[in-house]
Amino acid sequence: MTRLIIATAGLAGLLAAGFYGSIARAERAVPIPSPAIDVPASGQLQTAVLAGGCFWGMEAVFEHVKGVRSVTAGYDGGSRAAASYAEVSTEHTGHAEAVKIFFDPRVVSYGTLLRVYFSVAHDPTELDRQGPDSGPSYRSAIFPQTSAQKGAAIRYIAQLQQAHAFKRPIVTKVESGTFYPAEAYHQHFYDRHPGYPYIVTWDKPKVAAFRAAFPKLAT
Repeated sequence: MTRLIIATAGLAGLLAAGFYGSIARAERAVPIPSPAIDVPASGQLQTAVLAGGCFWGMEAVFEHVKGVRSVTAGYDGGSRAAASYAEVSTEHTGHAEAVKIFFDPRVVSYGTLLRVYFSVAHDPTELDRQGPDSGPSYRSAIFPQTSAQKGAAIRYIAQLQQAHAFKRPIVTKVESGTFYPAEAYHQHFYDRHPGYPYIVTWDKPKVAAFRAAFPKLAT
C-alpha cells in the first residue's frame, strides 16, 4: 500500500516526511567481494529466484544485467491460492515479492547475480522491509533452484558476514518455495511507467547505482 501513498505524495512530499535518508542510501552500491564459491557454468539457461523488497525495483536492476534473458515479477514462499497482490498485501500469506531471473551462466554467473543482489538491488540488513515498504512480503530471501545454488547462497552470506561487508548483520534467509508470476500490470513496470513517482524516487536511483558500480555488467 505504501506505493499508492507515494504515488500521490510525490518527491516533495517524501522529503517533507523525512524519507531523504533512505533515498540517499538507494543511490549507492555497497562495495563487496565476489563469492569465493560459485555455481559452475553450463551450456543451458539457468534460473534464479530472489526477493528483496518491491519487485519493480528488483526487476529493473536485473533486466539491465548482461546475460540475463528475462525477469518476471512474482511471489514466492506461499501457496498458489494466495499468490495475488491483493492477498499478499495483507501480509498473512507467507509470500515474498520476488523476481524470477532466466540467465545465461556463460555470460553472468549465479554468484555474480548474488553480488548485484546484495550490493545494490536491495539492502540485506533490513528485516521485513525495504525503504518505505514494510512487512514480511518485502523480506530479503533467496529461493535456490538447485542444491548448488543453495550451497553458494549460504556460503556467500557467511563470507559477507565474516568480512563485515555491511555495518549491520545480514538478515537474508535461504528459503524454499514455488514461484508464481504476479499480475500482468506489475510486469516490466519500470519500463512501462518511467515517470511513476515510486519509480522515480526509489528505482531509478537504484538502477543508476548499479550502472555506476558494475559498468562492465550493465547493458
